[in-house]
Amino acid sequence: MSTTTKIQPRALVRASGGPRYAVALAVDALGTGLLRPFLLLYGVTVLRLSAPATGIAMTVGVVVGLVCMPAVGRWLDRGARSTVVAASMLVRVLGVALLLATPAGHTWLFATAALFLGIGNQAWPAAHAALVATIAHGRERDTALAAGRALRNAGLGAGALLATACLAGGTTALQALAAVTGLAYLAAAALAWSVHLHAHPAVAPAKDGADGPAPRMRALLAANVVYVFCLNVPEIALPLVLVTQLHASPVWSAAIFVANTVLVVTLQVPVTVLMSRFSRRTVLALAGVVLAASYLGFLATTSLGHGWGAPAVATVSVVCTIGEIIYAGSATALVTALAPAQVLGRTLARFELSTGFGLAVSPAVITALAPHGPAALWGSLAGATLLSASAVAAEKDPGARLSGSCRRARAGS
Repeated sequence: MSTTTKIQPRALVRASGGPRYAVALAVDALGTGLLRPFLLLYGVTVLRLSAPATGIAMTVGVVVGLVCMPAVGRWLDRGARSTVVAASMLVRVLGVALLLATPAGHTWLFATAALFLGIGNQAWPAAHAALVATIAHGRERDTALAAGRALRNAGLGAGALLATACLAGGTTALQALAAVTGLAYLAAAALAWSVHLHAHPAVAPAKDGADGPAPRMRALLAANVVYVFCLNVPEIALPLVLVTQLHASPVWSAAIFVANTVLVVTLQVPVTVLMSRFSRRTVLALAGVVLAASYLGFLATTSLGHGWGAPAVATVSVVCTIGEIIYAGSATALVTALAPAQVLGRTLARFELSTGFGLAVSPAVITALAPHGPAALWGSLAGATLLSASAVAAEKDPGARLSGSCRRARAGS
C-alpha cells in the first residue's frame, strides 16, 4: 500500500489538474461563495417571495438536479473530463442569468434558476473527481482530491466574507453579487475547458481497481447518506441548538462556522497525508467513530446550561470538524480506488447521488429531531453514524470478493 509522506506544492498542483485548472477551481469557488449562502435572501428580498416558497424552490432545485447524475456518469465513462467540469460551471451561468431575469413574485422562474444551479452543483464533484483520478493515481490522487477541497473551501469562505461586506447595499448589492457570480462561473468554465483533458477508457488500464462492472458498494453508499449529515452540522444543527436551546448569541454560530472553514482549509491536506498509512476503508470507518464521538460530546454539552454550554459546543465542534476532514479525505478516494476505469464515471455518479440525497434530507431530519430534545437529535445521529461506520468496516471490497471466489474455485478444482 503506497503512502504519501511529503507535501510538494508543485507536484500537488500538477496532480490536481495543473495551474489553469487550480485557478478555475478558485474562481468557481469564489463565485459560489458570493451567491450560494445568500440565495434564500435573494429570493425573499429581491424577488419578494415568501421564505417557505423560496426554501421549497431551492430544495426542489437540489433534489431534481440529482436526476442528471446518471447522464453525467455515462458522459464521463465515454472519456470526457474537463468538458464535463466546464459544463457543470456553464449550466450555473444559465441559472444565474435566469435568476437575474426573474421578475419579482415569479416563484417558478426562481425554481428553474435554482434547478440549473443545482444541476451544476451536483455534477461538479463527480466530474472533478474523475478528472483528478485521470491525472493522479494511488495516494497522490487522494492528496490531490484533498487539496481541491481545501482550495474550494478557501474560495467559498472568501466569497462569503466579501458578499457579507457588500450586503449593506441592499437588493442592488445582491443583484450585483449575482452578476459577478455569473461572470466568475463563465471565466472558470473557460479555464477548465482550456485544460483539454480527455480519457480513453477503452484502452486505459485500471491502476487502482480491477476491470469489471461497476461495484455495488451498497453499504458504503448507504453509510455515506448518514456521514454527510456532518456537513450540515455547523450550518444547521449547531445554530439551532445554540439559539433555541442554549439561548446563546448568534455570534457563537458564526464563530463556529468560520473555525470550521479555517480548519478544513489548513488541515485537509495534512490530515489526508497523515492517514495515508492506513487503508482508505479503515480511515473512513474511523471518521464515523470520530463524528459519533463529537455528537455524543454535543449531547453532553447541552446539559451545561447557558454559561458554559456555548463555549463547550464550540470546543466539541473542533472534534466534529476533524471527523469531517477525515471523512472527506477518504470517502471519494475510496470510491475512485474501488471503481474499474471504464465505469469510473457511473460509480462516482452513484456516490454523488448518495451525497446529494443526504445533504437534501439532513436539514429536514435535523430540524425534526431537535424539538424532541438533545438525546433525540445527538443520540440518533451518533447511533446512526456508528452503525454506518460498522457497515463500512464490514463491507468487503469487490477485489477481495473476486480473489476469494477465485481461490475457492481453484480449491474446488
